[in-house]
Amino acid sequence: MNGKRLIAWLLLAFIVFFIVTQPDTSADMVRSAFRGLSNAASAFANFVTQLV
Repeated sequence: MNGKRLIAWLLLAFIVFFIVTQPDTSADMVRSAFRGLSNAASAFANFVTQLV
């Protein structure tokens, strides 16, 4: 198994472990990530609107 594949599997295992052991914290992190993406998309849309 090459190094990249091993690191990917270890990362996946850590994420699954984190979700199983701390579901509330995991859900908060996902909500925060989506909120950040939503804010970035909104700011970009506002920027494009201002160009017109």
